[in-house]
Amino acid sequence: MKPYVICLMASSVDGRVHHSRWRPKGAGADWFERIHDELGGDAWLIGRVTGSEFAKGKPYPATTNAKLPRENWFARRDAKAYGVVLDAHGKIGWGRSDIGGDPIVVVLTEGVSDAHLAGLRAEGVSYVFAGKSEIGLSLTLQILNRELGVKRLLLEGGGAANGAFLRAGLIDELNLILCPAVDGAGGAPIVFDSIDADSEQRAPVTAMTLESTRPLGGGVLLLRYLLQNDPNAAGQ
Repeated sequence: MKPYVICLMASSVDGRVHHSRWRPKGAGADWFERIHDELGGDAWLIGRVTGSEFAKGKPYPATTNAKLPRENWFARRDAKAYGVVLDAHGKIGWGRSDIGGDPIVVVLTEGVSDAHLAGLRAEGVSYVFAGKSEIGLSLTLQILNRELGVKRLLLEGGGAANGAFLRAGLIDELNLILCPAVDGAGGAPIVFDSIDADSEQRAPVTAMTLESTRPLGGGVLLLRYLLQNDPNAAGQ
């Protein structure tokens, strides 16, 4: 069973999401955490690049004597919410076991080294496997639902992770905090992005319905869209 997936992002009027580049500075970016709390997901999910911004540790040792099975491992199963991070090849050394009190769950592929798994276990960081060499996004959602009871997931970037879920037809709702600011430069991160290999792949979105428009003050708007996806494309 797939959780209900809500993509939550704050962007400038030109669709950019790197707040430090916005002008005027600080225009509405503080609304993100408030809306996050209002939406109340069982878990929130980010990609590796965004996840690395929360890391406090160094890469784990390159070798270990431990031989660990490629099986899901959980330090905790009783949390109110989980912070899920896509890290296919095990690049992040965490130096922490939670983000803002939410236990970290890392999504890996089976090619990750025993040493990296040992490092995660030593720090109390849970992990799941969702593919041999590439992460299956639909499989990731199924595992989170089955193993941790996640029924409502907030997808919160970066642009590459958002874009991958969008192209897989897995996003049910978009909550876009539109801030009165501009970036105006090329190459800045955007709400939905892709790598070059995926640039020609179109999202299977068949309809977007504007469910509500909510003024948040100071020129900030919360736009809530419901997405309808081609069911034959979901999980690709």
